[in-house]
Amino acid sequence: ASSPSASMSLSFATRAHNTPRVFRAPAHRVSSSSSRAARMSARAAVGTPVPANYADQYPAKRDDRRAGVVMHPTSLPGPYGIGDAGPEARAFVDWLAKGKMSIWQVLPLVPPGRPIPGVREDYWSPYSGRDAHCGNTLIISLDDLVSDGLLAAAELPRPYGGHSNVDFNAVAATNEPLIEKAAKALLARSSGDAMRSEFEAFRSRADVKAWLDPAAMFNAIDKLPALVGKDWWDWPTEYRDRDAVALAAIANDHKDVIDLFCATQFLFHSQWMRLKQYANARGVSLVGDMPIYVGGHSADVWANQNLFLLSADKKPSAVAGVPPDAFSEDGQLWGNPLFDWVEHKNTGYAWWAQRLKRTLELHDEVRIDHFRAFAAYWQVEAGSATAKNGQWMVGPGIDMFNTLKPTLGDAKIVAEDLGVITADVVQLREEFGAPGMVVLQFAWGGDGRNPHLLHNHYENSFCYPGTHDNETSQGWYAAQDEETKHRLEAYAGIAYGDGAWGLIKAGMSSVSKACVFTMQDVLALGNDARMNTPGVADGNWAWRVGEPGVFDTLDAEAHKLASLATVYDRVTNPDSESMSIACKSLSKGRGGIFGLGLWFL
Repeated sequence: ASSPSASMSLSFATRAHNTPRVFRAPAHRVSSSSSRAARMSARAAVGTPVPANYADQYPAKRDDRRAGVVMHPTSLPGPYGIGDAGPEARAFVDWLAKGKMSIWQVLPLVPPGRPIPGVREDYWSPYSGRDAHCGNTLIISLDDLVSDGLLAAAELPRPYGGHSNVDFNAVAATNEPLIEKAAKALLARSSGDAMRSEFEAFRSRADVKAWLDPAAMFNAIDKLPALVGKDWWDWPTEYRDRDAVALAAIANDHKDVIDLFCATQFLFHSQWMRLKQYANARGVSLVGDMPIYVGGHSADVWANQNLFLLSADKKPSAVAGVPPDAFSEDGQLWGNPLFDWVEHKNTGYAWWAQRLKRTLELHDEVRIDHFRAFAAYWQVEAGSATAKNGQWMVGPGIDMFNTLKPTLGDAKIVAEDLGVITADVVQLREEFGAPGMVVLQFAWGGDGRNPHLLHNHYENSFCYPGTHDNETSQGWYAAQDEETKHRLEAYAGIAYGDGAWGLIKAGMSSVSKACVFTMQDVLALGNDARMNTPGVADGNWAWRVGEPGVFDTLDAEAHKLASLATVYDRVTNPDSESMSIACKSLSKGRGGIFGLGLWFL
């Protein structure tokens, strides 16, 4: 199923792609006239000499322009049923560098919601994760565990899955026992062993203990046979209410389970940090994704009950959603517990500092889903059948970000601000300085003021042809009527049926400082390669790019991307020869790279 945050983030824009739409004019960006006036008042008096360094006072340089690809690690090739953080991830980074791409954007790395047969339905969505701080251990590379001496090569399963979509249940059944075996091997190493020492240092870090210890305890209780499938608020009161004596007994009686959980999280952390270092060394920045809300049945809520709106029985008293709109008369009811923002403010937003710090340790930048809730959020009484009777509530606003700035510094945060956005959301984003988002697939309904049209883009934004929640651009183009296709050709030169690369080129030309597109669009794939369909339960999140070694076959695509990035100044300081080669490549043949989707070399 589409995750709450995934559905939320694109609710206005994705429910009816082919439905005629009337766009509200976007809220105007906050005027800079007041700051201009302040600067003018600081000037020297009229008719007096200018400052001595006047001739050196130039306007600030704009940010570097960049481009990159969205692909979740599970979509990578790999011999064991799922993409992982191992050799094929490094091959993808090498391919990105070859294509002069400087961004790899991923979906949330948290443990996905997984089903419990006969007890709890779930669909492996990374947006309905069970912990906001932990990592998805299914993307631990078995090959790298062998390289680290934690598994023997003979213990690896026979390759399976090939280029097929991920069968998460099969992967969990096959790979997790081996990952557990590797974690036990790590725990069995002597204290003087280098990797064991790294693990102990990781586990003892104060910032790590703050989330890892509660997560490990939560996992140990959740696995008690009598409690499997029960939400934490239905646990016996001594566990539900975190009685110190009861928790000490769990820590003593289930020490092996707790140690194993921590060791497995370390293996994820270690492999992912090595991959991040590998990417950064090749000029590739990792952009993460953080849903604003967390799951109700999670260590996040259980260990921080004062920070959420809960009833006396510890069940959520109010839940998240979005109000009715033109496409949903009942709105959307997600069910996530809402934050008690007053209490968060009283604690100096310490939980948010911890969460963002962890996310920014694993990534170089992070997109926050449903950013608008920091300005105002839709609150629905728990137990409501729909979201229709909720109400807007004031969010923490700029106070939270100002409070966190000393801790987070100049953290790179992208604001997901899609849908119908009110003026307060735009003001908050601009005051905070975060780039927003524009999506080209949304540009062709309404009039010329549609904010997703190229001429309405703004520099401090990320431009996407489409996101993981949309159709692939090729599938989207195929579904458009002739009038829209004529407009695409007239406005953006997208013709000859090449929707994917036409939109990639248009995005590259945008004034947006970053252009990011899905790997499905790079391969010009149709909707059978779609990553997620909001509102549809099964069949999501499973797409994979191909067999191991596939990136060695994609030199032509890398060359296209490198040429476009060079021509549209998304490469740092290209030399004149590179620019000349790129321009000639893009202009060869009728329609250049867009003639019937072919690349003329």
